[in-house]
Amino acid sequence: MIRISTIFIAICMVLLAASLGFVLYSVAGISGSESAIVALAALTCLILYNAVSMRLRDRSDVGGQIADLSRGTADLARQVAEFGRRLAAVEGRVASANSTGADRMQGMAGEISELGGLVRQLAASVAHHEDLLAAAPAVQPLASPRDDVLQRVAPAPTVVVVAPPPTPAAPPEVSRSQTQLIGAIKQAVDENRLDIYLQPMVTLPQRKVRYYEAVTRLRDERDQVLAAEDFIEAAEAGGLIDRIDHMVMLRCVQVLRRLMIRSKDVGVFCNVSAATLASPAHFTQCLDFLEANRALAPSFVLEFKQATFRNLGPTESENLAALAQRGYRFSIDHVSDLRLEPRELADRGVRFIKVPAALLLDAKQIATTDIHPSDLSDLLGRYGIDLIAERIEGERSVVDLLDYDVRFGQGFLFAPPRPLRPEGASATAEAPQTNPQDLNGASTSAPVSSPAAPPRATGSAALARRALGPN
Repeated sequence: MIRISTIFIAICMVLLAASLGFVLYSVAGISGSESAIVALAALTCLILYNAVSMRLRDRSDVGGQIADLSRGTADLARQVAEFGRRLAAVEGRVASANSTGADRMQGMAGEISELGGLVRQLAASVAHHEDLLAAAPAVQPLASPRDDVLQRVAPAPTVVVVAPPPTPAAPPEVSRSQTQLIGAIKQAVDENRLDIYLQPMVTLPQRKVRYYEAVTRLRDERDQVLAAEDFIEAAEAGGLIDRIDHMVMLRCVQVLRRLMIRSKDVGVFCNVSAATLASPAHFTQCLDFLEANRALAPSFVLEFKQATFRNLGPTESENLAALAQRGYRFSIDHVSDLRLEPRELADRGVRFIKVPAALLLDAKQIATTDIHPSDLSDLLGRYGIDLIAERIEGERSVVDLLDYDVRFGQGFLFAPPRPLRPEGASATAEAPQTNPQDLNGASTSAPVSSPAAPPRATGSAALARRALGPN
């Protein structure tokens, strides 16, 4: 249907062309045929101009409509993606509830069966002891004449009462000076008394082992274990941290190679100090080693403190970029607050952030951060960063963290750091016998290389081992 505006424009063009021909005929004295030709030419020009202008205007209108349609399609796609994420979260929670109920029932059945076995063993032991007690009075040795002669000739034995030795008192804690501690660390490094403990990181809510964190321990001349927080500062002050980091990287690569024989879907987190990152000479040595093991980069994660990333200088930034170019990914631990910049961290190669569970669940963090802790996992996920909740010690924390959509967890609830077995490089196999003080960083014995028969775990230990699974 022709619009009224188009008809009006056509009438105006005809009037203009006719007016032009009439003016030429009456004023300029041109003949009627020539005036008509000029008027027809002017009308043709006006028609062409109008057609071209309308075509350009229609093209711009169509372009604007296409742009609006594309924006609407993008908004619809985002809404569909958000709906899909929420649906996946609901399905995960339902699956978590079902799996938790099944695990609890299986755990109770296992505990009941173990308790029945223990009761049967106890009954058999009691019956055996009763049989021995009943048969003891009936067994009398026969005396011979030779025994009587020996009894008359042999003197009476002298009874010597030996007092029990006094219980040695625990050695008093001797505070070491900085110089003594540096000397002890240097001696331990020279004598290769550096041990690697592995602590697993599990997926939530399935609790399947996905990564391991390598925890460093040093044994001094008295075979006492020093935790990392006890000797790192002294090692940095004494210029020994580069040797420690290089030894730890070497051990971690060996552990990763052994673990990848069993499963390709595994990774190892290795802590690196800020001093090594800032020293050109020490970093070059580590970079050459990592370059030689570049094939392991997707599964080998270098871990730095939050303070290190906040105080990066030109040298540290350049060294981080060199590692990122070789495919290595980074993790941030020792997080003290939730003021994070996900875009900047992702651009630097950060793919994991480890936050203490108590910090995530602290209500005070809502007032000090720009984002609610429950939305932190989704925010980091948009930039390809996974959130790991560490130092989890109770089931209640796991339930609250599932509401925050946290996908990875680490802590004593799942497994404590365990010493590496030299022959297997697996910290999740049968746990070696260690002192209960191992978890607190007190003195421990050396890692057991090959236990003959590990004790059978019952109670909470059995539940924890079943939760860890075969990995």
